[in-house]
Amino acid sequence: MGIHIIKMPDIGEGIAEVELVGWHVKVGDTVAEDQPLADVMTDKATVEIPSPVVGRVVALGGEVGEVMAVGGELIRLEVEGEGNLKPGAEAPPAKAAQAPAPQPPQLPQAAQAPQVSDTQPAKAPQTSATRVSDTPKHPARQSSAAVARQPGEKPLASPAVRKRAWDLGIELRYVHGSGPAGRILHEDLDAYLQGQGASGQARGGAAYAERNDEENVPVIGLRRKIAQKMAESKRRIPHFSYVEEIDVTELEDLRTQLNLKWGESRGKLTLLPLLARAMVVALRDFPQINARYDDEAGVVTRYGAVHIGIATQSDGGLMVPVMRHAEARDLWSMAAEIGRLAQAVRTGSAGRDELSGSTITITSLGPLGGIVTTPVINHPEVGIVGVNRIVERPAIRNGAVVARKLMNLSSSFDHRVVDGMDAARFIQAVRALLEQPALLFVE
Repeated sequence: MGIHIIKMPDIGEGIAEVELVGWHVKVGDTVAEDQPLADVMTDKATVEIPSPVVGRVVALGGEVGEVMAVGGELIRLEVEGEGNLKPGAEAPPAKAAQAPAPQPPQLPQAAQAPQVSDTQPAKAPQTSATRVSDTPKHPARQSSAAVARQPGEKPLASPAVRKRAWDLGIELRYVHGSGPAGRILHEDLDAYLQGQGASGQARGGAAYAERNDEENVPVIGLRRKIAQKMAESKRRIPHFSYVEEIDVTELEDLRTQLNLKWGESRGKLTLLPLLARAMVVALRDFPQINARYDDEAGVVTRYGAVHIGIATQSDGGLMVPVMRHAEARDLWSMAAEIGRLAQAVRTGSAGRDELSGSTITITSLGPLGGIVTTPVINHPEVGIVGVNRIVERPAIRNGAVVARKLMNLSSSFDHRVVDGMDAARFIQAVRALLEQPALLFVE
């Protein structure tokens, strides 16, 4: 028997370190060739690291949340034959003696309410924030019999099971899944309730009971990347926000008619493709807004291509997949691409190339959009357009009070390179196009 050391691979040009966001194995496990060992996160995506050999895990090279250098030791396996650790080399690290994770504490009775966005009508199961790997998953890998899961690990469950767990006050990360790949089934919820006894009562049964529970949630993985990116954006970019009210009555009438005529054959249109089209047309006169600013080099790059980032909520947090060449797409092509990107984000299959390279971003909270927001610019872009909810309110038209569908656009711009007047004129141009939607198609 010998020891085979697997080092952190070089997973992208210019990447010197990655964050370890999840282990698929523990000390003592036997792994097969090509079986996933760990998930690591770069600035762009989460990558699954497979095993190149068959062996037994004798040491893990890091803890979840730890930043590891490319080329550093990831894991040690005991293998048949000599392995790649030379005789007389250093002994296995102290982490080899670690025992499996202890059982979790008593289940807290509170869970976080799910969030819904315009691009995410329903949440789908997801195992990590964004997974990129050309290596097939090993069919023999099942979830551990232990209930405990790594911090940030998302248990597999259908939307119906997640809703039922929320209604019952059950935190899914403490429930053992008996389905394929550890998926949690309704039967698993029933078994958990039987084991918890009185503590498994539905929400509201102890509405006025005193509570003193606490939960420490490590900020790791995608959540850490989001925190770093938001902090960097606000630290480096002087934001200028501009809010304008849009009358979208005619736009919504047009969308309804297009969906009635073409919805079954071409797919349903949401507001986002129409907004994206308006931005494409307006940006022709405002190229300084379809740009990226390298403030270290002091260079603003203006783009002819309009690569629109679509801020999308996932189980792991907010991500921004990119709809490339929006200027060359019609409404249905945009709608199809937005839907595809949102699905890729929800299922964790979005690639690194789909999560980078945007030149301007749209963000929307759909029906939760509120009246006004102050969106944070997606650095190094110089502009972001935020969609608030549509409400029907009285408005004066031709001297008469009538019901109109109104919506605010809340946008932010990098005031270092975009003047306030130009930002306002750009949004006014978008407004004119949305309020007179026929202009969207006049070249």
